[in-house]
Amino acid sequence: MKKLILSLAMVVAASTAFGQKKVVSSADRNFKKGDLEAAMNDIQAALESPETKDDPNTTLIKAKILTKMFEADEDMAASTVKTGKSALESFDKTMSMVGNDKNSKIGKEVYKEDMQGMPDNLRPFSKITLKNAAFNKALQAYEDDDYSMSYEFFNLISEIDPTDTTAHFNAGYLAYQELGKTEDAKKHFKALIEVPEYNKLNTYYFLIQIASSEDQDPEQAYKYVVAARKDFPEDKTLSEFEVQLLLQMNKMDEAMASVKEALKDDPNNSGLLLRYGYLLEQSGDLDGALEQYKKSVAVDPTFFEGNYYTGAIFLDRARAILAEVNNLSDDEWEVRAPKMAEEADNLYKESVPYFTKASELKPDNTEILEILYQIHTRLKNTSEAEKYNQRLITLLGPDWMER
Repeated sequence: MKKLILSLAMVVAASTAFGQKKVVSSADRNFKKGDLEAAMNDIQAALESPETKDDPNTTLIKAKILTKMFEADEDMAASTVKTGKSALESFDKTMSMVGNDKNSKIGKEVYKEDMQGMPDNLRPFSKITLKNAAFNKALQAYEDDDYSMSYEFFNLISEIDPTDTTAHFNAGYLAYQELGKTEDAKKHFKALIEVPEYNKLNTYYFLIQIASSEDQDPEQAYKYVVAARKDFPEDKTLSEFEVQLLLQMNKMDEAMASVKEALKDDPNNSGLLLRYGYLLEQSGDLDGALEQYKKSVAVDPTFFEGNYYTGAIFLDRARAILAEVNNLSDDEWEVRAPKMAEEADNLYKESVPYFTKASELKPDNTEILEILYQIHTRLKNTSEAEKYNQRLITLLGPDWMER
């Protein structure tokens, strides 16, 4: 009797297991026919059964169904991304069940190449299919100016294939430039830094910019510059960044050494010449500063900062002389004032071409317009002074002098 009961139990168990395998087969058939809702219902039932839930083939079929759903979904929406992520989770679970062995039978199915143009019944709907579909959706969203969803799809690609440098860069670029999501941008740019063979120059530029501007962390930005210069020792922009950041951190000696070294390799770099001038100015060497500022303009006449800083040196010198005149005693004033005033006026005259050029480069900069108005008024250039007065009235209103 016990043998009979045991035999009957074994028959029931075998029938149950066979029935669940039939459900998996049904899911596979419905998947291939394109009845994805029925296929998903079948596979969910199989995943809830003790007989089939631990079979990697079961989770693989679920991943394929979700991949097909993801590809077919035309909505550029968060729900579509969620379907893609669910497919990825199923693929990853499948691989974990076979020890992440890509050379196993299941592993080869997961990573099977998807030939373009093949009929659906011959396509693998593998992890490669999922990646390709996500890429197509990322591009479509970008072309539609839907940068938020384009980012989400590129981000999904980076999760599907963490070695995909294009996905990381595009996701990082969109996150930073279009969406203002600096933490997401850093995540992707940092991933690129870890790829040995990848050309990281632009990635370093972005990380330096984020650390310096958004995070207000010049120390971290400087670390990126140091790392970048190891890979790209000849890059001139990195040399400029280094000097700029050392200045931000008030490391004047290091900045001076850095800018001198950089100018050896790039003597006609207007930005470096400007920074060298600034360092000299900060050290009290105004003659040296003026020389470097003028050099920066000679190299690039359209360099706004060079024109502005050169004009400012002449202006400060003229004002210093006039301040000294005001402090002269009556006896000294009679003897020295006329000559000192003439010297100040000559300095004002020398500043005019530089401030004029700076104003041409930034015509709405009211600070420079006011400086030019004051200089021409001082020099009794009435028509020029009125020209700047009218421009300031246009920009600031008729009461601009009373501000």
